[in-house]
Amino acid sequence: MSGTRQNILVAAGEVIADVGLEKVRMRMVAEHAGVSTGLLHYHFDNREKLFHAAMLHCFEHVAEADYVADPPPGAPPATWRLARYIDVQLPTSAELDRFFRLWRELLSRASHDEDSRLLTVELFRQLREWIAELIREGTATGEFTAADPDRTADLVLALTEGYAERLVIEDPAVTFEAARTDIWNVLRDRLGLKGDQPARPL
Repeated sequence: MSGTRQNILVAAGEVIADVGLEKVRMRMVAEHAGVSTGLLHYHFDNREKLFHAAMLHCFEHVAEADYVADPPPGAPPATWRLARYIDVQLPTSAELDRFFRLWRELLSRASHDEDSRLLTVELFRQLREWIAELIREGTATGEFTAADPDRTADLVLALTEGYAERLVIEDPAVTFEAARTDIWNVLRDRLGLKGDQPARPL
């Protein structure tokens, strides 16, 4: 990906997350990216294509976060990665908050826009596949007890998605630590997790 295109996608994600897709104009994104509107239109025909590309770029960037990195020495690898996944799926930083605001925009459009629906289904598929594979690995190495990987992946998605929504809107009844602990306790029972919940990296 060219530097210009990447810069545009980052700028688009920031602007859309800040004001919402319906209020965004291509000129606003161009100004934020420091490019001309002509150059922006060269890369993207319209606002919807720009939004989908920005959403996908943000999703892929989040997927490269520390939960997929190698665990620290001595840490059970599958357990550690599962904890990292939970952390990354909750809006605990400015970057993750921006991602979830884009995600909410995508979900709101998915009910009436076919391209948005298909993109949403594909991103959920990728998340489900990654979690299910992680559960299979952890079960094979004895870190997890036997569980249906696909159904458990659906449970993880439902829990993280639900808590993330409430954290994004700053629901006073929910805190990050409480959400993190509640999700982990459900998975502890389902997967037979041993030991304490891995600490969140600072």
